[in-house]
Amino acid sequence: MSEPVVLHAGSAEVDAPVVLLLHGRGSNEQEILNLAPHLPAEFSYYAIRGGVTVAPNAFAWFENRGIGRPTPESLRHELNWFRNWLDPFVGPERAVIPLGFSGGAAFAGGLLLDAPDRFAGGAVLYGTLPFDAGVPTSIGRLHDLPIFHAVGQLDNVIPAELLSTSYDYLAGPSEAVLTYRSTQVGHMIDPLILPDLSEWLRATALAN
Repeated sequence: MSEPVVLHAGSAEVDAPVVLLLHGRGSNEQEILNLAPHLPAEFSYYAIRGGVTVAPNAFAWFENRGIGRPTPESLRHELNWFRNWLDPFVGPERAVIPLGFSGGAAFAGGLLLDAPDRFAGGAVLYGTLPFDAGVPTSIGRLHDLPIFHAVGQLDNVIPAELLSTSYDYLAGPSEAVLTYRSTQVGHMIDPLILPDLSEWLRATALAN
């Protein structure tokens, strides 16, 4: 499997907590890296390019069968590809937090559901968990794992039923420790959530 394209920002300290920035479908690592200056400077941010090319300089994390609905075969292939890069690159002694937007949120959810013990927590921003895509969504799967879930009340991209199902699962059967924000925006990262997201990142890393 090929090595992903990765950009870095933030702390260069070898023990700094790591945030994996996962872009949306049709975007790239450079765009999602623009989020890093608005988050805590003491973290180390890695923006990774999705392994599926959808157009010139536009990438995704999986093939899908509809918005927010990864095909199980593609999701499994990309999760394995990603973990083959991540595990030697960032050792288990460091706090690692996937943070994804839109399609990257579904991939972050896939990482968390596939191996919840590998991560200190995760941020699912303006996207859905990957239901019916080959990763477990059983009761207690994310037990005590901090999750930051943000949605836009005017989002007309991610199907409303998937956003609702994601919230219901995270707030209940998953047994995650959920921080939830819902604001009056469409399919975008609302700047108003960034102070809360930053506070959540710090608290999650400290608790690890």
